[in-house]
Amino acid sequence: MRAKLIYREKFIYADGAIREMVLWQLPATPNERPGTLKYRLFYGTADGTCLLRYDNEESKGDHRHVVGVEQPYHFTDVDTLVKDFLEDIERIRGNK
Repeated sequence: MRAKLIYREKFIYADGAIREMVLWQLPATPNERPGTLKYRLFYGTADGTCLLRYDNEESKGDHRHVVGVEQPYHFTDVDTLVKDFLEDIERIRGNK
């Protein structure tokens, strides 16, 4: 059984910035990854430059990249993940 796409959303801001959220349900828990959720949340400029990305690569686990700096991220649940991601976008955009 392969990974199943459970959510995909792409939003383009008025200034051309891009927000994309993708989540997959994995068929089984591999030894390297806790849980069965794979995710990639991206925010970047109109030309695709990454300003913020949350993901959970097999070898690195849950982490985020904020304007080029990789930081650990403690995943608790999808709702908190999305909330944290959207709040970081607002900070980067200067709205918080």
